[in-house]
Amino acid sequence: MKTIAIIQARMGSSRLPGKVLLDICGQPMLARVVSRVSQASALDEVIVATSTSRDDDQLALFCERYSWSCFRGSQLDVLDRFYRAASAFRADVIVRVSADCPLIDPEITDQVAAAVIYASGQYDYAANMLPPRTFPRGVDVEAFTFEALERTWHEAEDASSREHVTPWIYHNPDRFRVVAIKNDTDESEHRWTVDVPEDLEVVRLIFGHFGSTEFRWRDVVDACRQNPEWFRINAHIQQRAA
Repeated sequence: MKTIAIIQARMGSSRLPGKVLLDICGQPMLARVVSRVSQASALDEVIVATSTSRDDDQLALFCERYSWSCFRGSQLDVLDRFYRAASAFRADVIVRVSADCPLIDPEITDQVAAAVIYASGQYDYAANMLPPRTFPRGVDVEAFTFEALERTWHEAEDASSREHVTPWIYHNPDRFRVVAIKNDTDESEHRWTVDVPEDLEVVRLIFGHFGSTEFRWRDVVDACRQNPEWFRINAHIQQRAA
């Protein structure tokens, strides 16, 4: 069984253009994401999936520079991009991550992936961000079988499902076997995704705090509690609805 992580990335962003290549303490954000995702033991391969738009040429060249596997597909039909990327890399299980989550955690990635990989066919889809959320925003991971992705690719026709890839799966529990991965405590107050300049300021403070030390998401929770002023920087930001 082959498990691949597909990191969804694009240069376009209405609130923070080019954010995936912005610097975070000496490394572009996408490099932070690829590095942290690659530490997950459940994965056989990590690829970056971007669009064929000219706006994303720079992103594809960046992947080539770092020798990262890159797949380019539809700009608007992201579901089609994922399906074709998964087909091209012969994936049995797909782990979906976003390039604007530089604090993505290998422990969480393994936990979510394991629910699909090792459940003996019990689940088609697992995620740690299904309501009620218990993990911080910015460590979101989804895992699903290729069969579930292929079925969704055939069945989902509405624009939202085509753009956001997985809603057709988790909104149809009668069609798919879905499991929500929950943390033992509610840490959903933390916002570590990068969508606006204030978010970028927060993650730069976090990476600067740890420096070159290896750290995990629970370490970040502790650091945020020790530095409550970090919360106030982006506490007012409203997450855009999927």
